[in-house]
Amino acid sequence: MDSLPASSSQGLYSRTFVIAVISQSVFVMGNTLMTHHARWVKSLGGSETDVGQVLGFGAVIGLLFRPWMAQWINRIGARNMWGIGYLVFGVGALCNIFLQELNWSVYAVRSIFVFGSSIVFASSLTYVTQISPRERRTEAIGIVGAGGFIGMLVGPALGDMLIGSPHPTVGDFFSLFILAGLFMVLPGCLLTLLPPTRLSEAPAAVSLKDFLNTVQRHWPGTILLVDIAFGLCMTIPFGFLATFIDVEQLAIPGVPVIGLYFWSYAGWGLTVRVALRKLPDQVGRRKVLLVGMLFMSAGLFSYSLVDTDHPWLIMVPALICGTGHALMFHTMTALTMERFPYEVRGTGSSFSLMALEAGTICGAPILGMIAEHSYDRMFVVMGVFVGCVALLYFWSSLPVWQERARLRDEQLTI
Repeated sequence: MDSLPASSSQGLYSRTFVIAVISQSVFVMGNTLMTHHARWVKSLGGSETDVGQVLGFGAVIGLLFRPWMAQWINRIGARNMWGIGYLVFGVGALCNIFLQELNWSVYAVRSIFVFGSSIVFASSLTYVTQISPRERRTEAIGIVGAGGFIGMLVGPALGDMLIGSPHPTVGDFFSLFILAGLFMVLPGCLLTLLPPTRLSEAPAAVSLKDFLNTVQRHWPGTILLVDIAFGLCMTIPFGFLATFIDVEQLAIPGVPVIGLYFWSYAGWGLTVRVALRKLPDQVGRRKVLLVGMLFMSAGLFSYSLVDTDHPWLIMVPALICGTGHALMFHTMTALTMERFPYEVRGTGSSFSLMALEAGTICGAPILGMIAEHSYDRMFVVMGVFVGCVALLYFWSSLPVWQERARLRDEQLTI
């Protein structure tokens, strides 16, 4: 049996944890290069509706395979699956260079690299929660997410340097995809320096029934609605932002607009995440999550301030939504995963990301159709939706409903 590299009595910031954060940060640099993939879809003759459909379909494969992915993580180990995720993403990114027109192959290739990133995020979340002390698990997820913010500072701006011209060539896009694939080499090498975690002692066979039984036994509750809303929110910066900039003809002399957005979004988000890394454990994760949702909703509304005459105002939604992201992701993920014990932690992380992907699958095509008529309308719809989910989650978090949920869980256990 593999040894466990950390225990609840050990500190969080060990050599293993630091290497894990660096590996994930470099991966995000490559992953966020693909924020320009929407431009590639449009260059192949697509519209906003096509972009939304490609985004939504791209997440389907990851969602369908999540039940088995979760059990693979439990069986072969989070570190090994993490490396497989890097490989799949790299292959998917490179496959874009073989595309010549907008057809089924674009959907297939998008599915490959999105599936790879799905494996990476589920495996990294599982690994860091397995090596971190129980009482600092939310902080651990937050710091790994902070490493992701570091990646966001580099990837989109680097991509903008490659294809930021008004009319990028096919060669420009190919350079982007090759670079995204090469970015997987260093993170993969760093994984070899990490010790493996203890494997599950569950039966070797994996099945959908086992996954569903585990999820039913450890059902997280209404936090899943927040996961879905967050997944839908992420289609904005990582899906529609590039085309929004193009359609609105946002241009700042000497400054890449998408780079400015992510420098503001990720730079401020990183600051907030690190500065408030212990706040969820001090005042409560639900409180921090609700505040983050309010920021995210307000940030979505603030996109309406941005137009051709005021391109610098792209920083406003970037800063506000970056604050929401910084407060939401680690708290909602910890709240979703806390119900899943160590031996099925892979199931918990995968199920959390399944809900996030469900938001992308269901919402991206709808948002694409709305955006084709009006981006402002799309942002308003999103802001209202996130605000309503925040109110519903607040209502479900009241003590009376928490007690009812506890009694229901006891009955299920019995």
